[in-house]
Amino acid sequence: MISLNSVSKKIGARVLFDGITTTFSEGNRYGLTGPNGAGKSTLLKIIMGLEEPTSGSVSLPNTVGYLKQNIEDYKDARLVDVVMMGNPRLWNTLVERDNLYEQEMTDEIGIRLGELEEIIGEEDGYSAESDAEILLSGMGLEENLHAEKMHSVPTDRQFRVMLCQALFGTPKALILDEPTNHLDLESIGWLEQFLHNYSGVLIVVSHDRHFLNAVTTHIADIDYETLIIYPGNYDNMLIAKTASRDRTEDENKSKEKKVAQLREFVSRFGAGTRASQVQSRLREIDRLQPQDLKKSNIQRPYIRFYPPEKPSGQIVFKTERVCKSYDDKTVIDNFSFEVNRGDKIGIIGNNGKGKTTLIKLLAGAIHSDGGKVEPGHQVQIGYFPQNHGEIVDKKSPITAFEWLKSKKSGVYDQDIRSILGKMLFGGDDAFKSLGHLSGGETARLIIGALMLCNYNVLLLDEPNNHLDLEAVSALAWALEDYKGTVLVASHDRDLINKSCNKILAFEDSKIRLFDGTLDEYFATLKK
Repeated sequence: MISLNSVSKKIGARVLFDGITTTFSEGNRYGLTGPNGAGKSTLLKIIMGLEEPTSGSVSLPNTVGYLKQNIEDYKDARLVDVVMMGNPRLWNTLVERDNLYEQEMTDEIGIRLGELEEIIGEEDGYSAESDAEILLSGMGLEENLHAEKMHSVPTDRQFRVMLCQALFGTPKALILDEPTNHLDLESIGWLEQFLHNYSGVLIVVSHDRHFLNAVTTHIADIDYETLIIYPGNYDNMLIAKTASRDRTEDENKSKEKKVAQLREFVSRFGAGTRASQVQSRLREIDRLQPQDLKKSNIQRPYIRFYPPEKPSGQIVFKTERVCKSYDDKTVIDNFSFEVNRGDKIGIIGNNGKGKTTLIKLLAGAIHSDGGKVEPGHQVQIGYFPQNHGEIVDKKSPITAFEWLKSKKSGVYDQDIRSILGKMLFGGDDAFKSLGHLSGGETARLIIGALMLCNYNVLLLDEPNNHLDLEAVSALAWALEDYKGTVLVASHDRDLINKSCNKILAFEDSKIRLFDGTLDEYFATLKK
């Protein structure tokens, strides 16, 4: 059980949340939601004691698993050891025991070793390494990697190790901030099943709507400067929250109408002989004052990719026997396929299989080692890279406004401000320098450029990274409505399922083009 008592947090004059008093109960799985900047990560840090609240206190169980982001601190440790560090009491005991065995044996050391062995037994230490290896294998980390040093494996796999560390030792509470980042669909599925079987209290932040719907039993939503807990998953919360707001607004309108009628009576008879009735109406007016509605912090960008100025030819891309390798690793081998005008293709598969490589090849960002990649007639490509730095130079002193204006010649300033406003760059935010943009702001700026330029082909590589749930929903709607051609690589199942009518799946031994939605593709795997 995790308890918050009157927890508040202010940053300067801004109130993130004020006077939160609530309990996260054992056996429940809570999704912590709210738009970017609402204070989700801040609240998690306060719960873990990594950041001080402005006021209030937090009570935790004695063992808590927390997804850390400080990968660099573990660069010289073995993967399996990093996982076992998730139980500090056990890990410190194992380190002390190994150090004592290297010393000359004395009675004092012998007694201490006996005490340490008791602790190891209490913490299930004799099966710790095999338990850690089970977690690593579940996250798609092969057995031959378990004894490797962290710095020797790719960054995305290092993040998986940190997630295993948080899950290790069956802690009584789990605090996970964006656990699906850097996970492929297979690993996300494994994590969902693990969390379903977890019996402690879970608090998770995620921008993956499908993951939240699959995992959570409750939603803890940061809004109106407080935390409101709704039963059910994310979709259930949206329905309940909208209904509650609409109900309050309707009640306020009814009260305002009644108050107007009472005021009319008071104004007509206030100076007459009906004083007692007037006083009664005044008391009724005080009682019926409409409830003050705090402004919700939920903002959804307005994303719409307008019809292309020039349609492409019927064949948008044609690849013939394309090959691409990095050092000694072949990523794409002898691959041929065609993309037709109007196709909306979701590209899926485990990390490292070649999804990003294919997007880059089609975008012309890299060249193949063999074969041909041919764009069709009048193809105009809008490219959203997974690494935003490919097209947005954070070291540049120019502003978001200037960067966006440079993307289309002859565009009017008011058109740029309109796009920026739709992407939630209000007021002075439009003139932030590129170096001061957050990941979410950078992603929305790139989407704004795609909106501005009316491309007839969109190549998107993990565009949902850094976007909040509202922005991902808006993007899915925009892609579904778009009249051009789309290829989007993503691990976000909701985004792919809503926006794509074909699936390009990087499977273990082949690349398969499937004509249908993501749900339909998964259905074929179960047969």
